[in-house]
Amino acid sequence: MMPPTIIIGSGITGLTCAHILARAGQAMRVLDKGRDIGGRMATKRADAAGLALSYDHGAQYLRPRDTDFGAFLARHGAVSWSDADPLHLVGQPGMSALPRAIAKGLDVAQGVEVLGLRHAQGLWHLETNLGPLQAQRVVLTIPAPQALRLLGPDHPLAPELERVRMAPCLTLMASFPTGSPTPFTTWRDADHPLAWIAQDNSKPGRPDDVITWIAQASPDYSAAHLEDTPDTILSKMLPLLCTVLGTPPEQALHAQVHRWRYAQAVQPLGRPFLHAPQLYIGGDWCLGPRAEDGWRSGRAMAHAILGGADAV
Repeated sequence: MMPPTIIIGSGITGLTCAHILARAGQAMRVLDKGRDIGGRMATKRADAAGLALSYDHGAQYLRPRDTDFGAFLARHGAVSWSDADPLHLVGQPGMSALPRAIAKGLDVAQGVEVLGLRHAQGLWHLETNLGPLQAQRVVLTIPAPQALRLLGPDHPLAPELERVRMAPCLTLMASFPTGSPTPFTTWRDADHPLAWIAQDNSKPGRPDDVITWIAQASPDYSAAHLEDTPDTILSKMLPLLCTVLGTPPEQALHAQVHRWRYAQAVQPLGRPFLHAPQLYIGGDWCLGPRAEDGWRSGRAMAHAILGGADAV
């Protein structure tokens, strides 16, 4: 049966919208091209040196400013990262536990890439890697540049999407033996190539048989090296991390990098979502750089759908 609503993107915006619609009894399906749910609320797993490793390589923590957002996270298992800041909330045993809890009971299909999107005869027609789909309504919760490519430059909402500016982020994940230097839990320096460093294993529920670090490069450094090969990025970022930590790079048990091409909005849309008949487009990029901004966008779109805004 054709779902009335297809939501494209299983990050916090898409899952929040789907969660609210489902609680109101609305049928929908969430599609995402990635292997794992949650978008940048992600946890990467790896095996190295006989160890099962995990890294929160996207959003490091959530710090609610809206009490409703704090309550929403608490209902889905968020816990305090007290070693860093008791107001920093994280998933357990990884950040990906939060989107998985939000998605419980929802119809979510990973590994489904939407290649084309057009509206004809009152329906949305989706071309995907698994075949064609149809829906009465589409909710796009992907980064603005990706939404623009999918809709095309001639779409009426294209000029507003073009005004959104997003910055990339290169992320290094590295593990070291226990007993290696741990000079801090978190470290922030906007003027350093590695603008943020966190001892990931200090979060609750993480393995204690290895020391894991996350280092996220500054926007300028990330943009300058975005198209470098993963090996080249790793060869540059690992020594930078080890210099800050005071440990030799050869001590690393495992290290890899991840390229977030659309990490955060530096020029957001300025309102919670874009809307055309039977089409909603939203994400954190609508309001700012934080996951909470994505939650606000998803909630606003769900409420608009339930309020019958499609006719506007």
